Amino acid sequence: MFLYGESRETMMHVAGMLPFTPAPGAKPDHLRDLMDEIREAPIFSPWNLRLKSPDSLRSPLQSWVEEEDVDREYHVRRSALPSPGDERELGILVSRLHGYPVDFHRPPWEVHLIEGLEGGRFALYVKVHHALIDGFTAMRVLSNSLSSDPDDRERPLFFSIPRPAREPRSDEPAGVLFPELMAAVREQFGTTKTVARALFNVGKKETELVTPRQAPRCVLNAKISRSRRFATQRHDTARIKAVAKAVNGTVNDVVLALSAASLRRYLGELEVLPSAPLIAMLPVSVRPKGDEGGGNAVGAILASLATDIADPAERIAEIVRSTTKAKQQLQGMSKAAIIQYSALLVAPSMFQMIPGAAGKVRPTFNVVISNVPGPDEARYFRGARLEASYPMSIPVHGQALNITCNSYAGSVCFGFTGCRDTVPHLQRLAVYCGDALPELERAVL
Repeated sequence: MFLYGESRETMMHVAGMLPFTPAPGAKPDHLRDLMDEIREAPIFSPWNLRLKSPDSLRSPLQSWVEEEDVDREYHVRRSALPSPGDERELGILVSRLHGYPVDFHRPPWEVHLIEGLEGGRFALYVKVHHALIDGFTAMRVLSNSLSSDPDDRERPLFFSIPRPAREPRSDEPAGVLFPELMAAVREQFGTTKTVARALFNVGKKETELVTPRQAPRCVLNAKISRSRRFATQRHDTARIKAVAKAVNGTVNDVVLALSAASLRRYLGELEVLPSAPLIAMLPVSVRPKGDEGGGNAVGAILASLATDIADPAERIAEIVRSTTKAKQQLQGMSKAAIIQYSALLVAPSMFQMIPGAAGKVRPTFNVVISNVPGPDEARYFRGARLEASYPMSIPVHGQALNITCNSYAGSVCFGFTGCRDTVPHLQRLAVYCGDALPELERAVL
């Protein structure tokens, strides 16, 4: 799906913007030394994988092959802001970096070492095509590639860390055998009745489930260009959890409420706020506990953002009701059934991604909002402390804005990624998200 959706305007890569406080006593040219080290560094799977047919992205026979000699200086680059660079200039740079595609003739990832920030700070911008890994795996990679020890000065960058060895289970076959293949096929066919029953429930009005035909028309669901804008916001996890407890909801519900408040204010100022509530699509991980990550394993639900409700307390109460109903729909389903159900639920959105149809057909949902859990404690790279973890995601035709959050070390880090031309003044969304939490606290605490 991610390869099929790739085009000049809809680039299917995700990224992270990671600012660091320099290690005590760090030399001014420590990133130059790091680049010298990278030129000789090993590259482990999956970072040495490229597409077998890079000129035929939509081929049904597409597969990964190993690249024997990865050009390290192509994939890892140094950039510098005019010193002392500020957060606005950093945002402009990573927006530009996010606005051009990966090279499919090479392993589809890049790392940019960005120096010149005020106080000797630096940042990493890491870009990976979504066909290679999902958000869950990306956060596992982040956790494994950074150290919890501030005195660790030896840990390499993520691509030079081999995957941990895993002992094969006694019942695990050495290859793909016909009986196992047929069992997988039967599992998919066996989900048909479950999925059909779930879709029937979606169509019943009394269930209060959000349907794929419920989202209103909105300026966010228009054709996009290849240019990007990026903005960030950060909130204390403890404050978000306090609000979630007060409304009998979850951290995700509060993330939705903060996003809803910022969107309501932003679209209201532009005088384009729909009278009906905006609908969000929420990716959900369907990995079993203890899964090591790799590839993609993602389902989806639809939920109301209640942007038609002015009162913050009433708005979050409606969001909690909507997400609770959506999650109840998935209870009891197998992993295969959830993926199949999710695919059918969001399938109408494919029409939005057609350039000629974007903005002309009614959207299946108005915005994608995702929350990916990260490490609870601080992380370090060669003694430099990671300040925050800001995710950058994928706008597409018909979905000009994406909101993704990462939790990290007591904070929830919001990344607003949008089309530069379709979502003007995107920075306001981040500012309004910052204002939304104290407003919500006053309403429910």
